[in-house]
Amino acid sequence: MVAQSSEPAAAPNPFAVDPEDELPVGLQLTLRLRALIATGRLPAGEQLPSVRRLAEWAGVNPNTVRAVYAGLEDEGLVAGRHGRGTFVADGVRTAPELEEIAGEAIRKALAAGLSARELAEVAFACAAIGCDALGGSGASGAAAGIDAAEAEAIGVRQELRRQIGVLERELADFARFIPADMPTAPRVTSAHVAGVEELERTRDTLVAQLSEAFGAAERRAGEEARRRAGEGTDAEAGEAGPLARAMGWWRQKR
Repeated sequence: MVAQSSEPAAAPNPFAVDPEDELPVGLQLTLRLRALIATGRLPAGEQLPSVRRLAEWAGVNPNTVRAVYAGLEDEGLVAGRHGRGTFVADGVRTAPELEEIAGEAIRKALAAGLSARELAEVAFACAAIGCDALGGSGASGAAAGIDAAEAEAIGVRQELRRQIGVLERELADFARFIPADMPTAPRVTSAHVAGVEELERTRDTLVAQLSEAFGAAERRAGEEARRRAGEGTDAEAGEAGPLARAMGWWRQKR
């Protein structure tokens, strides 16, 4: 019987790009960084590699990295600090379960004899088509036979109700992080004909609650991520997902 080595497999370079891929190298880097931020592997406040170091790791021109960082900053995902570098922006939403969901989908695709690229292409197409199919609020039909001002008010109320519904669904997952002394917003129901001002107040209250809850959740997630990083990732490399192993490679280089 051959003894199995207890040494963990070497973590992959998370920034290695393929110049032969149909995706431009800048987009490849952007997608890597977005994924690391979206899953919380790069928590709020984490410093990104310097332009020169990331260019060396990826094997690309430093100007490519500068363009990637500028694009992420325009999206609000990172923030440059003069003389200090580039950091993950405060308040960025994360969903650690995304890595597990993606991994499971990839495993199913591979088991079916399909590639991860094919899976990504079909998922992207389905999401885009689905979003387009949901377009339209039906306001034009409801506004038939009434004056323009009332039609506009109906459209505004419908949009505010939609926003409130989205906020309430998002807030449900973060309710435990809302400070007890924050004002609460009344639920908006179809039976209650609320005016625009009332709906705006409800929406603004929910936005404030969600902002506070996100901040508290991100702080906790950041603390947990830093704690895990302090414990070291090598011992768990055999079980962790690919993004976790990639971050292990990065931290070893720092």
